Amino acid sequence: MLSEPQVAGPSTVLMRKAYARWAPVYDVVYDKLTEPAARAAVEAASLHGSRILEAGVGTGLALGYYPPGSFVCGVDLSEDMLKRARGKVRRRGFSHVRGLQVMDVCHLGYADESFDAVVAQFLITLVPDPEAALSEFLRVVRPGGGIVLANHFGQDDGPLARVEEIVAPLCTKIGWSSDFKASRIEAWARRNGVEVQGLKPTFPGGFFKILRMRKAG
Repeated sequence: MLSEPQVAGPSTVLMRKAYARWAPVYDVVYDKLTEPAARAAVEAASLHGSRILEAGVGTGLALGYYPPGSFVCGVDLSEDMLKRARGKVRRRGFSHVRGLQVMDVCHLGYADESFDAVVAQFLITLVPDPEAALSEFLRVVRPGGGIVLANHFGQDDGPLARVEEIVAPLCTKIGWSSDFKASRIEAWARRNGVEVQGLKPTFPGGFFKILRMRKAG
């Protein structure tokens, strides 16, 4: 199932250093804020089957949301984050979590069609090459499987778009950019024959959205 790991480039090294600083406080800052969107994303991914890859698993905040009988693998760029995720797995007895590994989501070390679904929460706007990550998700998902993204996507226009422009500096500091639009993901989907099944707003006040896609097959 696994292939040889990829060598990290300069940008991934910088990101690992940043996540090492965030790891001790990540749960305190993000747990309650992201829980509704994370639960919704896990639920949507689980509809496709039990074998799920969580890309950007971080400290494992969502690992307890999977239904019994799941087969979950998680990957993240940060070993510091994964240490905390492994601690959760041990303490809470998450037998459905079958592996947590350091991996670049733009170069996944899994064989083609290994999973029923890939779920990525609050990740896709942070990676250096979002389209490369999406193409890797598509590669490791079986035909008919799903790709589910939970994220803040900026509004294309309207009153909320203007509000986002005002708060953009604060959002950037905590890793969310209103410059990244869902339309960019949808354009990738069209180019790759992927069905966009829906874009649903969630807590808080629609700031996060769940984008569901399905691989042809």
